[in-house]
Amino acid sequence: MGQQKVHLTGEKATLLATLYGRALDARSRHPILGDKLAAETIDRIDYDFSKTGIGPAIAPAVALRAHSVDDWAAEYLAEHPEAVVLHLGCGLDTRYHRMAVPPSVRWYDVDYPEVIDLRARLFPRPPGYTMIGSSVTDLAWLDQIPDDAPALVVAEGLFYYLDPAEGARLLRTIVDRFPCGQFVFDALSTLGLRLQRFNGPVRRAGATMHWAIDGPADLLAIHPKLRCVSALSAFDAAGFGTLSLPYRIMFWLAELLPSLKRTAVIYRLEF
Repeated sequence: MGQQKVHLTGEKATLLATLYGRALDARSRHPILGDKLAAETIDRIDYDFSKTGIGPAIAPAVALRAHSVDDWAAEYLAEHPEAVVLHLGCGLDTRYHRMAVPPSVRWYDVDYPEVIDLRARLFPRPPGYTMIGSSVTDLAWLDQIPDDAPALVVAEGLFYYLDPAEGARLLRTIVDRFPCGQFVFDALSTLGLRLQRFNGPVRRAGATMHWAIDGPADLLAIHPKLRCVSALSAFDAAGFGTLSLPYRIMFWLAELLPSLKRTAVIYRLEF
């Protein structure tokens, strides 16, 4: 199979930036995530990845976020090996393939049809793994998902692109559908959204963000069954303070300015 061509715009195009970040990390001397499949995949895509705005200085931050999400997802699956996983806005993330997913888990990657079509041409589909082509806010896709087990919902780099009302409706529908479960996702505060004007990869993709989450209270108001288990500032992720100089400067500033520290947070919610 030859190289795959891609024609993605807006928030869909940001998946190329995060894929490239994980690939650069995997090829670095001291990888954080070690996503070897990402490194192999960029060689199978006909695209000039220099256009993404991701370089060796930014790649570790991409890998660090993914590593934090992976760790929390792995903890839940270790305790609930019968879980159903909803990996929302999966893009070209290789999460299923790089994690040691228990064979009893039923895993669903969900993204726009054109993204899923590209995934189908790039990645293997082992037993227990299913891809669904749909906008995550078109809730009809949930009819394809069994609701007889705990649900792990993973959404990295997704929620801030959603309309706030549609995002809240998505969370409420999932909580009402499953007996119990956990959400693991990253979010940006109102200040975090404003600061995205300085985010090169987001600007280059022409992506627009809409949903700001300023703390756990914003999320718990969505459904009475939701409770916040963890809220980890991106600046507190293990290893952030050892990244390149611009990130170390942000780390030091975040220690002095609580509002800056809350701009990017990874949440873990239970229901």
